[in-house]
Amino acid sequence: MLMPRQKTPDLTLPLVGGGQFDLASEGSERGTVICFYRGLHCPICANYLMELEKKTAEFAERGVTTIAVSSDTEERAKDMAEKINAKDLRFAYDLSLDKAKEWGLYISTSRGATSIGIVEPDLFSEPGLFLVTPEQNLYYGSVQTMPFVRPHFSELVGALDFAIKNEYPARGEYAGAV
Repeated sequence: MLMPRQKTPDLTLPLVGGGQFDLASEGSERGTVICFYRGLHCPICANYLMELEKKTAEFAERGVTTIAVSSDTEERAKDMAEKINAKDLRFAYDLSLDKAKEWGLYISTSRGATSIGIVEPDLFSEPGLFLVTPEQNLYYGSVQTMPFVRPHFSELVGALDFAIKNEYPARGEYAGAV
């Protein structure tokens, strides 16, 4: 399990459009929002990523970068980026399922074609949303077993404003006996 205030796993992946995302050398002022999504087959992911695309500039104003990550192939990730008309949100692909498990993501098996007629991969990760500090420590994390009921990006922006103003530390860091 990932722990707040502790280093997250490394994350280095190719980007749609070329180049590479490397969390360790991201260089943002206040951190990175990493949105792990299920893949092109998920219509809920597409809607969710549209919202992140709309909020990416607001995160950038606060010194936070954004990235969408999946285990999809380059072609499927490119199709998702085009589907949501991504301009600012970066898309990384080829997330290994071993790496997904390191991040605490749940893994699902394919049920065939989804409601939009796109076949699910044999195995894929379920959603996760993380805010990682520039030092690569976990600040905020949310993982899900289903594609439904995800954290709202507008609330995360508001929480970030509060955290910046009040120098609010990451919570949930206690790992001792209870």
